[in-house]
Amino acid sequence: MKTIKSLFLSVASLLLYGITSAQSINQREVIFKSKADSITIGATISSPIKAGKYPAIIIASGTGPQDRDGTMAGTKMFARIANFLTPKGYVVLRMDDRGVGKTTGEYRYATTADFALDVLGALQFLKTEKNVDLRHIGLLGHSEGGAVISIAASQSKDVAFLISLSGLASNGLESLLVQNENLVNTSPMTAVDKKRSNEINRLMFATAFQYAKSDSMESKLNAVYNYWKEKDDLYFKSLAIEHDHFRFPIWSYVQQAIGPWYRYFISYDPQIFLSKVDVPILAINGSKDVFVDPINLNYWKQYSRSGLYGKVTTILLPNVNHLLQPCETCTPAEYAKLGEIHESTLGSIVEWLEETVK
Repeated sequence: MKTIKSLFLSVASLLLYGITSAQSINQREVIFKSKADSITIGATISSPIKAGKYPAIIIASGTGPQDRDGTMAGTKMFARIANFLTPKGYVVLRMDDRGVGKTTGEYRYATTADFALDVLGALQFLKTEKNVDLRHIGLLGHSEGGAVISIAASQSKDVAFLISLSGLASNGLESLLVQNENLVNTSPMTAVDKKRSNEINRLMFATAFQYAKSDSMESKLNAVYNYWKEKDDLYFKSLAIEHDHFRFPIWSYVQQAIGPWYRYFISYDPQIFLSKVDVPILAINGSKDVFVDPINLNYWKQYSRSGLYGKVTTILLPNVNHLLQPCETCTPAEYAKLGEIHESTLGSIVEWLEETVK
């Protein structure tokens, strides 16, 4: 196990100043070591300009390689969060995912558990910062980042609180089933193709779950698909429709499923980790989130020790999507048109922090 001193590799000498909400903040680029072997992480720390000890927050991203600013659909979610919270008296660390920016490693070979090690590396680094209140270091996770912070918090007594933004608290199999049905059911596909898509998705996900730890997963997935395809061809012929436009991307799905991330994710059981977490939790979801269903708010309460002690606060935002944007159609195609996370949502986070942390 690395010592805290050895976790710190280097700090960039460049000091950046930003003006946010009519107040100045310090932004500093840093590099530190993950708790995983050989991974170094590039990050930005935003700090209040006034000297003192402040609560600190580490941001964990969702699925897919993202930069430290959380650039998604034309928005910079994590930069906006940092720039909003820091003038209110919080140190915020946001980092590049593996293989992005100044972080080493390859994203495709990592799992949710590996991302939790990266967060724990950030936690160890923050403990060396003079302006951080060591009693109040928390984690904020978006989407899959909810699972990341759950794993990290279960493995460290230094985590003081958790904030979930559209964060995953369901098991991996349920998450994939619900997410894909939501996406299919809100798509422009015909009713017939929606039925076929949901059917093959459920079949493939169940097979991947059953063989997640088996060397035979690839052959099992292909065999199940071929079995379904024979039946589906007969079904489509019975409909007397001239052209079949439905295609299941069998090759690309199998290549994804046999990789380390998918094998871990589909087997992920949040209760294993959240049952060890008893710190205050704030969980926020949009009612129109098609990626992380709002039912996850219930799971933060049900699965965590925090829930047993009444230390979980949940907020359901009406007509809000996965990026916490007020939405109209609320489909992913609309995200780029909607702008940043709403200030009222960020205000709710600050209000909870003021009551719970400070």
